[in-house]
Amino acid sequence: MQFFDLAAQQARIKDRIDERIQTVLAHGSYILGPEVAEFETALAAFCGAKHAIGCANGTDALQLALMALEIGAGDAVFCPSFTFAATAEVVPLVGATPVLVDVDPATFNIDAESLKRAIAHARQIGLNPALVMPVDLFGLPADYPTLTAIARAEGMKMICDSAQGFGGLVGTTMTGRFGDVTTTSFFPAKPLGCYGDGGAILTEDDDLAELMSSLRFHGKGSYKYDNVRIGMNSRLDTLQAAILLEKIAIYDDEIAARQQVAECYTMALKERFITPHVPDGMRSIWAQYTLRASSEAERDAALEHLKSQGIPTAVYYPRPLHRQTAYAGFPADPAGLPESEAAARTVFSLPMHPYLDAQAQARIIEACLSVPAVKAAEPS
Repeated sequence: MQFFDLAAQQARIKDRIDERIQTVLAHGSYILGPEVAEFETALAAFCGAKHAIGCANGTDALQLALMALEIGAGDAVFCPSFTFAATAEVVPLVGATPVLVDVDPATFNIDAESLKRAIAHARQIGLNPALVMPVDLFGLPADYPTLTAIARAEGMKMICDSAQGFGGLVGTTMTGRFGDVTTTSFFPAKPLGCYGDGGAILTEDDDLAELMSSLRFHGKGSYKYDNVRIGMNSRLDTLQAAILLEKIAIYDDEIAARQQVAECYTMALKERFITPHVPDGMRSIWAQYTLRASSEAERDAALEHLKSQGIPTAVYYPRPLHRQTAYAGFPADPAGLPESEAAARTVFSLPMHPYLDAQAQARIIEACLSVPAVKAAEPS
Protein backbone atom coordinates (compact mmCIF):
# COMPACT_ATOMS: atom_id res chain seq x y z
CA MET A 1 0.00 0.00 0.00
CA GLN A 2 1.25 3.47 -0.91
CA PHE A 3 0.98 6.55 1.29
CA PHE A 4 0.77 8.62 -1.91
CA ASP A 5 0.00 6.73 -5.13
CA LEU A 6 1.48 8.79 -7.94
CA ALA A 7 1.63 5.73 -10.18
CA ALA A 8 -2.17 5.40 -10.23
CA GLN A 9 -2.54 9.04 -11.23
CA GLN A 10 0.14 8.68 -13.89
CA ALA A 11 -1.63 5.67 -15.37
CA ARG A 12 -4.77 7.77 -15.77
CA ILE A 13 -3.09 10.53 -17.77
CA LYS A 14 0.10 8.90 -19.06
CA ASP A 15 -0.74 9.26 -22.76
CA ARG A 16 -1.46 12.96 -22.36
CA ILE A 17 1.68 13.55 -20.27
CA ASP A 18 3.80 11.68 -22.81
CA GLU A 19 2.37 13.82 -25.59
CA ARG A 20 3.07 17.01 -23.64
CA ILE A 21 6.66 15.96 -22.95
CA GLN A 22 7.26 15.07 -26.59
CA THR A 23 5.94 18.49 -27.62
CA VAL A 24 8.47 20.19 -25.35
CA LEU A 25 11.29 17.99 -26.64
CA ALA A 26 10.28 18.90 -30.18
CA HIS A 27 10.26 22.67 -29.72
CA GLY A 28 13.26 22.69 -27.35
CA SER A 29 12.27 25.75 -25.30
CA TYR A 30 13.21 24.19 -21.98
CA ILE A 31 13.35 27.45 -19.99
CA LEU A 32 10.21 29.61 -19.90
CA GLY A 33 8.80 27.79 -22.91
CA PRO A 34 5.20 28.30 -24.04
CA GLU A 35 3.84 25.69 -21.62
CA VAL A 36 4.95 27.84 -18.67
CA ALA A 37 2.75 30.76 -19.70
CA GLU A 38 -0.07 28.35 -20.58
CA PHE A 39 0.11 26.77 -17.14
CA GLU A 40 0.31 30.13 -15.37
CA THR A 41 -2.91 31.14 -17.13
CA ALA A 42 -4.59 27.86 -16.18
CA LEU A 43 -3.45 28.11 -12.55
CA ALA A 44 -4.75 31.67 -12.17
CA ALA A 45 -8.04 30.73 -13.83
CA PHE A 46 -8.51 27.74 -11.53
CA CYS A 47 -8.65 29.87 -8.39
CA GLY A 48 -9.78 33.14 -9.94
CA ALA A 49 -6.56 35.03 -9.29
CA LYS A 50 -5.45 37.79 -11.62
CA HIS A 51 -1.80 36.71 -11.91
CA ALA A 52 0.16 33.49 -11.46
CA ILE A 53 3.95 33.39 -11.77
CA GLY A 54 5.71 30.04 -11.92
CA CYS A 55 9.02 29.55 -10.13
CA ALA A 56 11.46 26.78 -9.24
CA ASN A 57 9.89 25.58 -5.97
CA GLY A 58 7.58 26.53 -3.16
CA THR A 59 10.36 27.83 -0.93
CA ASP A 60 11.58 30.22 -3.63
CA ALA A 61 7.98 31.37 -4.05
CA LEU A 62 7.97 32.53 -0.43
CA GLN A 63 11.32 34.26 -0.76
CA LEU A 64 10.32 36.01 -3.98
CA ALA A 65 7.15 37.27 -2.27
CA LEU A 66 9.16 38.61 0.69
CA MET A 67 11.58 40.34 -1.66
CA ALA A 68 8.77 41.90 -3.69
CA LEU A 69 7.08 43.19 -0.53
CA GLU A 70 10.43 44.68 0.59
CA ILE A 71 10.54 42.78 3.87
CA GLY A 72 13.98 43.14 5.44
CA ALA A 73 16.13 44.05 8.43
CA GLY A 74 14.18 45.08 11.52
CA ASP A 75 10.94 43.53 10.27
CA ALA A 76 9.05 40.84 12.16
CA VAL A 77 7.40 38.09 10.11
CA PHE A 78 4.86 36.00 12.04
CA CYS A 79 4.82 32.28 11.22
CA PRO A 80 3.23 29.27 12.90
CA SER A 81 5.66 27.04 14.74
CA PHE A 82 3.80 23.89 13.70
CA THR A 83 4.78 23.78 10.03
CA PHE A 84 7.56 22.67 7.73
CA ALA A 85 10.78 24.63 8.06
CA ALA A 86 10.47 26.28 4.63
CA THR A 87 7.83 28.68 5.94
CA ALA A 88 10.23 30.36 8.38
CA GLU A 89 13.46 29.49 6.57
CA VAL A 90 13.13 32.24 3.99
CA VAL A 91 12.62 35.02 6.53
CA PRO A 92 16.25 35.34 7.75
CA LEU A 93 17.39 35.01 4.13
CA VAL A 94 15.91 38.47 3.44
CA GLY A 95 17.30 39.87 6.70
CA ALA A 96 14.01 39.83 8.64
CA THR A 97 13.18 38.03 11.90
CA PRO A 98 10.70 35.16 12.13
CA VAL A 99 8.45 35.40 15.19
CA LEU A 100 6.87 32.03 15.97
CA VAL A 101 3.17 31.78 16.76
CA ASP A 102 1.06 28.99 18.24
CA VAL A 103 -1.68 27.12 16.39
CA ASP A 104 -5.34 26.45 17.02
CA PRO A 105 -5.73 22.95 18.55
CA ALA A 106 -8.72 22.11 16.35
CA THR A 107 -7.39 23.18 12.93
CA PHE A 108 -3.59 23.27 13.50
CA ASN A 109 -3.56 26.61 11.67
CA ILE A 110 -2.20 29.87 13.07
CA ASP A 111 -4.06 31.03 16.18
CA ALA A 112 -5.34 34.61 16.14
CA GLU A 113 -4.92 35.29 19.86
CA SER A 114 -1.38 33.94 19.83
CA LEU A 115 -0.66 36.15 16.82
CA LYS A 116 -1.87 39.23 18.71
CA ARG A 117 0.43 38.43 21.66
CA ALA A 118 3.36 37.84 19.32
CA ILE A 119 2.79 41.19 17.59
CA ALA A 120 2.86 43.03 20.91
CA HIS A 121 5.99 41.12 21.93
CA ALA A 122 7.74 41.96 18.66
CA ARG A 123 7.16 45.66 19.26
CA GLN A 124 8.45 45.37 22.83
CA ILE A 125 11.77 43.96 21.61
CA GLY A 126 12.18 46.62 18.92
CA LEU A 127 10.93 44.84 15.81
CA ASN A 128 8.54 46.27 13.24
CA PRO A 129 5.49 44.00 12.79
CA ALA A 130 5.57 43.82 9.00
CA LEU A 131 4.00 40.63 7.75
CA VAL A 132 1.99 37.57 8.77
CA MET A 133 2.49 34.28 6.95
CA PRO A 134 -0.37 31.83 7.60
CA VAL A 135 -0.06 28.22 6.42
CA ASP A 136 -2.91 26.14 4.98
CA LEU A 137 -1.80 23.10 6.95
CA PHE A 138 -2.83 19.62 5.80
CA GLY A 139 -4.95 21.22 3.06
CA LEU A 140 -7.23 23.34 5.28
CA PRO A 141 -7.23 27.09 4.61
CA ALA A 142 -6.23 29.35 7.49
CA ASP A 143 -8.85 31.61 9.09
CA TYR A 144 -8.28 34.35 6.53
CA PRO A 145 -11.17 36.65 7.47
CA THR A 146 -9.86 36.95 11.04
CA LEU A 147 -6.19 37.11 10.08
CA THR A 148 -6.81 39.69 7.36
CA ALA A 149 -8.59 41.94 9.87
CA ILE A 150 -5.63 41.67 12.29
CA ALA A 151 -3.12 42.37 9.54
CA ARG A 152 -5.00 45.44 8.34
CA ALA A 153 -5.43 46.79 11.85
CA GLU A 154 -1.69 46.41 12.46
CA GLY A 155 -0.64 47.79 9.07
CA MET A 156 0.92 44.47 8.06
CA LYS A 157 1.16 42.64 4.75
CA MET A 158 0.18 38.98 4.33
CA ILE A 159 1.76 36.12 2.40
CA CYS A 160 -0.40 32.98 2.37
CA ASP A 161 1.64 29.77 2.34
CA SER A 162 -0.71 27.46 0.46
CA ALA A 163 1.86 24.81 -0.41
CA GLN A 164 -0.52 22.21 1.07
CA GLY A 165 -3.81 23.96 0.50
CA PHE A 166 -4.14 25.25 -3.06
CA GLY A 167 -7.76 24.71 -4.05
CA GLY A 168 -9.19 25.05 -0.55
CA LEU A 169 -12.19 27.31 0.02
CA VAL A 170 -13.24 29.90 2.56
CA GLY A 171 -16.82 30.55 1.64
CA THR A 172 -16.75 30.90 -2.14
CA THR A 173 -13.20 32.29 -2.26
CA MET A 174 -10.43 29.89 -3.16
CA THR A 175 -6.91 29.93 -1.79
CA GLY A 176 -4.80 31.92 -4.19
CA ARG A 177 -6.91 35.04 -3.69
CA PHE A 178 -6.17 35.89 -0.06
CA GLY A 179 -3.50 38.22 1.27
CA ASP A 180 -1.12 40.30 -0.81
CA VAL A 181 0.47 37.18 -2.27
CA THR A 182 -0.27 33.45 -2.13
CA THR A 183 2.45 30.90 -2.73
CA THR A 184 2.17 27.22 -3.53
CA SER A 185 4.38 24.21 -4.20
CA PHE A 186 4.32 21.52 -6.85
CA PHE A 187 6.53 19.09 -4.95
CA PRO A 188 5.49 15.61 -6.17
CA ALA A 189 3.67 14.66 -2.96
CA LYS A 190 1.49 17.79 -3.00
CA PRO A 191 -2.12 17.42 -4.21
CA LEU A 192 -1.16 19.35 -7.34
CA GLY A 193 2.38 18.11 -7.83
CA CYS A 194 4.79 17.77 -10.72
CA TYR A 195 7.58 15.20 -11.31
CA GLY A 196 10.31 17.31 -9.76
CA ASP A 197 10.41 20.68 -8.05
CA GLY A 198 8.15 23.58 -8.90
CA GLY A 199 6.22 26.42 -7.32
CA ALA A 200 4.09 29.45 -8.07
CA ILE A 201 3.07 32.85 -6.75
CA LEU A 202 -0.43 34.31 -7.13
CA THR A 203 -1.50 37.91 -6.67
CA GLU A 204 -4.14 40.44 -7.65
CA ASP A 205 -1.57 43.24 -7.78
CA ASP A 206 -0.26 44.13 -11.26
CA ASP A 207 2.88 45.80 -9.97
CA LEU A 208 3.76 42.92 -7.64
CA ALA A 209 3.24 40.43 -10.46
CA GLU A 210 5.58 42.36 -12.75
CA LEU A 211 8.16 42.71 -9.99
CA MET A 212 8.12 39.01 -9.06
CA SER A 213 8.39 38.02 -12.72
CA SER A 214 11.56 40.10 -12.86
CA LEU A 215 12.95 38.84 -9.56
CA ARG A 216 12.61 35.17 -10.58
CA PHE A 217 14.79 35.88 -13.65
CA HIS A 218 17.85 37.59 -12.14
CA GLY A 219 16.01 40.92 -11.82
CA LYS A 220 15.75 41.39 -15.57
CA GLY A 221 14.23 44.46 -17.16
CA SER A 222 13.22 44.76 -20.80
CA TYR A 223 15.40 41.80 -21.80
CA LYS A 224 17.65 39.27 -20.08
CA TYR A 225 20.84 41.36 -20.19
CA ASP A 226 19.09 44.41 -18.76
CA ASN A 227 19.24 43.64 -15.04
CA VAL A 228 17.42 46.44 -13.24
CA ARG A 229 17.39 44.91 -9.72
CA ILE A 230 19.01 42.17 -7.69
CA GLY A 231 17.03 39.01 -8.31
CA MET A 232 17.47 35.26 -8.24
CA ASN A 233 17.31 32.31 -10.62
CA SER A 234 13.96 30.63 -9.97
CA ARG A 235 12.06 29.65 -13.09
CA LEU A 236 9.49 26.89 -13.48
CA ASP A 237 10.90 24.25 -15.81
CA THR A 238 9.00 23.93 -19.10
CA LEU A 239 8.76 20.14 -18.81
CA GLN A 240 7.23 20.45 -15.34
CA ALA A 241 4.75 23.04 -16.58
CA ALA A 242 3.75 20.67 -19.38
CA ILE A 243 3.11 17.89 -16.86
CA LEU A 244 1.18 20.24 -14.58
CA LEU A 245 -1.12 21.24 -17.43
CA GLU A 246 -2.44 17.70 -17.57
CA LYS A 247 -2.61 17.43 -13.79
CA ILE A 248 -4.59 20.64 -13.29
CA ALA A 249 -7.07 19.40 -15.91
CA ILE A 250 -8.11 16.61 -13.51
CA TYR A 251 -7.55 18.52 -10.26
CA ASP A 252 -11.23 19.20 -9.55
CA ASP A 253 -11.98 15.49 -9.88
CA GLU A 254 -9.12 14.60 -7.57
CA ILE A 255 -10.18 17.10 -4.90
CA ALA A 256 -13.67 15.56 -4.96
CA ALA A 257 -12.18 12.06 -4.63
CA ARG A 258 -10.02 13.16 -1.69
CA GLN A 259 -13.14 14.57 -0.03
CA GLN A 260 -14.89 11.21 -0.34
CA VAL A 261 -11.94 9.39 1.23
CA ALA A 262 -11.81 11.91 4.09
CA GLU A 263 -15.55 11.58 4.76
CA CYS A 264 -15.24 7.79 4.86
CA TYR A 265 -12.34 7.98 7.31
CA THR A 266 -14.10 10.47 9.56
CA MET A 267 -17.37 8.57 9.75
CA ALA A 268 -15.55 5.38 10.71
CA LEU A 269 -12.88 6.77 13.05
CA LYS A 270 -14.47 9.69 14.87
CA GLU A 271 -15.27 7.60 17.95
CA ARG A 272 -11.73 6.19 18.19
CA PHE A 273 -9.43 9.15 17.45
CA ILE A 274 -9.75 12.91 17.16
CA THR A 275 -10.57 13.37 13.49
CA PRO A 276 -9.82 16.53 11.45
CA HIS A 277 -12.00 19.57 12.06
CA VAL A 278 -13.12 21.59 9.05
CA PRO A 279 -14.88 24.79 10.13
CA ASP A 280 -18.26 25.61 8.61
CA GLY A 281 -17.92 27.31 5.25
CA MET A 282 -14.47 25.93 4.53
CA ARG A 283 -13.19 23.20 2.21
CA SER A 284 -10.00 21.29 2.82
CA ILE A 285 -8.26 19.66 -0.11
CA TRP A 286 -6.87 16.97 2.21
CA ALA A 287 -3.19 17.16 1.42
CA GLN A 288 -2.98 14.88 4.44
CA TYR A 289 -5.61 13.16 6.55
CA THR A 290 -4.30 13.69 10.07
CA LEU A 291 -5.65 12.01 13.17
CA ARG A 292 -4.89 13.00 16.73
CA ALA A 293 -4.27 10.50 19.51
CA SER A 294 -5.05 11.23 23.13
CA SER A 295 -1.38 10.98 24.12
CA GLU A 296 2.07 10.40 22.71
CA ALA A 297 1.94 6.83 24.00
CA GLU A 298 -1.30 6.19 22.12
CA ARG A 299 0.18 7.75 18.97
CA ASP A 300 3.24 5.48 19.25
CA ALA A 301 1.02 2.45 19.75
CA ALA A 302 -1.04 3.38 16.70
CA LEU A 303 2.03 3.84 14.52
CA GLU A 304 3.46 0.50 15.61
CA HIS A 305 0.18 -1.35 15.13
CA LEU A 306 -0.48 0.15 11.70
CA LYS A 307 3.05 -0.71 10.61
CA SER A 308 2.49 -4.33 11.68
CA GLN A 309 -0.63 -4.35 9.48
CA GLY A 310 1.23 -3.03 6.44
CA ILE A 311 -0.38 0.42 6.63
CA PRO A 312 2.03 3.29 5.93
CA THR A 313 1.78 6.37 8.15
CA ALA A 314 3.61 9.67 8.56
CA VAL A 315 4.07 12.21 11.34
CA TYR A 316 3.85 15.86 10.28
CA TYR A 317 5.65 17.33 12.23
CA PRO A 318 7.45 15.57 15.08
CA ARG A 319 9.18 18.73 16.31
CA PRO A 320 7.79 22.28 16.07
CA LEU A 321 10.10 24.96 14.75
CA HIS A 322 10.80 26.58 18.10
CA ARG A 323 12.24 23.25 19.30
CA GLN A 324 14.59 22.94 16.32
CA THR A 325 18.21 24.06 16.54
CA ALA A 326 18.08 26.60 13.74
CA TYR A 327 14.96 28.36 15.08
CA ALA A 328 15.21 28.01 18.85
CA GLY A 329 16.72 31.49 19.29
CA PHE A 330 14.03 33.42 17.44
CA PRO A 331 11.25 35.33 19.24
CA ALA A 332 7.93 33.64 19.90
CA ASP A 333 4.57 34.21 21.58
CA PRO A 334 5.56 35.07 25.17
CA ALA A 335 2.75 32.84 26.47
CA GLY A 336 4.52 29.86 24.96
CA LEU A 337 3.56 27.50 22.14
CA PRO A 338 1.85 24.63 23.99
CA GLU A 339 -0.54 23.66 21.20
CA SER A 340 2.28 23.31 18.69
CA GLU A 341 4.11 21.05 21.11
CA ALA A 342 1.01 18.99 21.87
CA ALA A 343 0.25 18.52 18.18
CA ALA A 344 3.81 17.39 17.50
CA ARG A 345 3.42 14.69 20.16
CA THR A 346 0.02 13.34 19.13
CA VAL A 347 -0.75 13.68 15.40
CA PHE A 348 -0.25 11.08 12.69
CA SER A 349 -1.41 10.88 9.09
CA LEU A 350 -3.02 8.06 7.12
CA PRO A 351 -2.68 7.28 3.42
CA MET A 352 -4.55 9.92 1.43
CA HIS A 353 -4.83 10.23 -2.33
CA PRO A 354 -7.61 10.27 -4.95
CA TYR A 355 -7.00 6.67 -6.04
CA LEU A 356 -7.48 5.01 -2.65
CA ASP A 357 -10.17 2.44 -3.43
CA ALA A 358 -12.90 1.21 -1.09
CA GLN A 359 -11.04 -2.01 -0.28
CA ALA A 360 -7.91 -0.12 0.77
CA GLN A 361 -9.95 2.35 2.80
CA ALA A 362 -11.67 -0.50 4.63
CA ARG A 363 -8.34 -2.13 5.38
CA ILE A 364 -6.92 1.11 6.80
CA ILE A 365 -10.03 1.76 8.89
CA GLU A 366 -10.04 -1.79 10.27
CA ALA A 367 -6.40 -1.45 11.28
CA CYS A 368 -7.07 1.89 13.01
CA LEU A 369 -10.04 0.53 14.91
CA SER A 370 -7.96 -2.40 16.15
CA VAL A 371 -5.20 -0.26 17.65
CA PRO A 372 -4.75 -1.57 21.20
CA ALA A 373 -5.95 0.72 23.95
CA VAL A 374 -3.21 2.45 25.90
CA LYS A 375 -3.57 2.64 29.66
CA ALA A 376 -3.60 6.22 30.95
CA ALA A 377 -0.52 7.20 32.88
CA GLU A 378 -0.85 7.19 36.66
CA PRO A 379 -0.83 10.66 38.22
CA SER A 380 2.52 11.50 39.78
